[in-house]
Amino acid sequence: MPSTSASTPNPLLATWTGPFGLPPFDRIRPEHFAPALAEAMRQHLAELDAIGAQQEPPTFDNTVAAVDRAGALLYRLEAVLGNLTASETSPALQAVQRDMAAPLAAHDSAVKMHAGVFKRLDALHAQRASLGLTPEALRLLERLHEDAVRSGARFDAAAQARYSAIMQELATLTTRFAQNVLADESSYLLHLNSEADLAGLPGFVRAAARQAAAERGLPEGSHVVTLNRSLIVPFLTFSERRDLREAAWRAWVERGESAGATDNRALTRQILQLRQQQAAAHGCASYADYALADTMAGEQGAVRQLLTEVWRRALPAAERERQALIAMMRTHQVQGEPQAWDWRYWSEKVRQARYAIDEAELKPYFSLDNMVQALFDCAQRLFGVRFEPRPEVKAYHPDVKAYEMFDGSGRSAGLFLHDNFARQSKRSGAWMSDFNYQSKNRGVPAPIIVNNNNFAKAAPGEPTLLSFDDARTLFHEFGHGLHGLLSNVTYHRLAGTQVLRDFVELPSQLFEHWLSQPEVLARHAHHWQTGEPIPQALIDRLQAAQRWGQGYDTVSYLGSALVDLALHARTDEAAPDDICVFEREELARLGMPPAVGMRHRLVHFQHVFAGSSYACGYYVYLWAEVLDADAFGAFEEVGNPFDAEVAARLHRHIYAVGDTVPPQQAYTDFRGRLPALEPLLSKRGLLEGENLAGA
Repeated sequence: MPSTSASTPNPLLATWTGPFGLPPFDRIRPEHFAPALAEAMRQHLAELDAIGAQQEPPTFDNTVAAVDRAGALLYRLEAVLGNLTASETSPALQAVQRDMAAPLAAHDSAVKMHAGVFKRLDALHAQRASLGLTPEALRLLERLHEDAVRSGARFDAAAQARYSAIMQELATLTTRFAQNVLADESSYLLHLNSEADLAGLPGFVRAAARQAAAERGLPEGSHVVTLNRSLIVPFLTFSERRDLREAAWRAWVERGESAGATDNRALTRQILQLRQQQAAAHGCASYADYALADTMAGEQGAVRQLLTEVWRRALPAAERERQALIAMMRTHQVQGEPQAWDWRYWSEKVRQARYAIDEAELKPYFSLDNMVQALFDCAQRLFGVRFEPRPEVKAYHPDVKAYEMFDGSGRSAGLFLHDNFARQSKRSGAWMSDFNYQSKNRGVPAPIIVNNNNFAKAAPGEPTLLSFDDARTLFHEFGHGLHGLLSNVTYHRLAGTQVLRDFVELPSQLFEHWLSQPEVLARHAHHWQTGEPIPQALIDRLQAAQRWGQGYDTVSYLGSALVDLALHARTDEAAPDDICVFEREELARLGMPPAVGMRHRLVHFQHVFAGSSYACGYYVYLWAEVLDADAFGAFEEVGNPFDAEVAARLHRHIYAVGDTVPPQQAYTDFRGRLPALEPLLSKRGLLEGENLAGA
């Protein structure tokens, strides 16, 4: 990749000579991105122009495979910018992200609408059944054609111009939305100034609050609560100070709602109006109709049926839990009803009383280092891959650890970057991303995959201890990571996690199951001080307690998913005047218990408004849970969570296949049939006659 000018070398456009083809992070500056991206976009369009201008009739090789190869440089540069702005951002990088959002969206429209290329793709697509293509080649042709059609390739010139303008404006607004949420999260601190403020907090929460204060340069001995989930959730769970719990909870749920520069309410209205215009351009009555057409679900009815079926079962379960909380409050001479900032606190007391499970007792067995080794061990036992640390590989932040993956034959097969700690320069949540996917067509033999988590960092010299939920998140994201790392496909467009969005969560949620396997816990859950394995009695209690709290978790999740669906199923062009009023009215219509509430409120719902990938798509976690609960049954049926034959099928048909086959076929190839709903209901304790709140 030559630089644009010998006199002004740009490290983004120079040949990347770092280990595994990583970019030169130490030399990249924010000002390098705009010219590099401009050059990459120019090269991409030149490649497409050449494809479209060919005199030879279109063939798979000179058109479809060529389109898949085009734009490789731009993909890599966007990956660098996207990873940095998510994981190690700065005001200068955020400015680049804002400035480039519209030009990159305009380029994407130009690519998908390229008249010469689409004419050739369209001709091949019309005769695809007679081309004698391999299944993977046929899938690539169909996906590229679908991408183009859904991006306006069939529109006339005026409609294309308007559509491109919509996409540019959406890119700008969703970028601002995400940056506003990060600003609200990074600016909030709840100071704990006395022993009274720390009342009830176990040692691991105090240590995390002390470390958070140290990272922000506060005086030694200070304690603060941030809006990082790994800190605020345990604070809400253990703090005896109801007033401080309420203050922290309100700050958490009101992100994006405070008046001022970071207020997201007007942004959401604009985004919804533009999405409705986008849907109308395709002849769809609602954005939900447009978004769901290219999913496993296919249409609103299938999504609504699943969500409402589980909702009607989860509401009574949540009410049983609420009654248990009230009973616990009365034993402590506390009157009144539990409020949203009380639920986790009293739920933990019920859990401790019923199952003798104490988070402070569990955490010493779940050190981050041990759980990372558990990930790698499970991957090796299932798929034959081995991970070796590469401390010499320097990534974009000192916290990032690099591991080289080797396949069963000993071949180097990928680089895995593990970025586990929260920081002010990193957005909240947990996610997987890539710097490049494996692709034979692009000459990329091995992928570079990243997992991001936001665990509260321990003080220097002390281990980072995870809650069981944190450990589950670690396994979840590594499931996504394996989906990217194990991908073995020919074409870039079909690689890794680039599958239909209600299939993409299957590999991640499925991998969570191995965390709770007794043999995995016995092998890896060792006390960080004594080295003793977790006692079997504690494993038994942990297993018995797994269903406690499922009513709350299910209702909270479904509230967000159902509101997301309702919001995007609207057919009127005018968006709600006040998104918060719409949210309240929809929750009231659903019968949402006020003390439970939505997992993500709309004003900070990044899945829905920080991009389009999960817009009208938050249901996908439940959809995939139907798949993963049924899929793990394949191992349960043979009585071995590491059965070699089942694992080989899982590797071949789920983790390695990318989007080379339709997801229904991929699942059927693995399981022999489509999934059943009952395993999910049983897993969550929602089958008729089951008491989710426990004995």
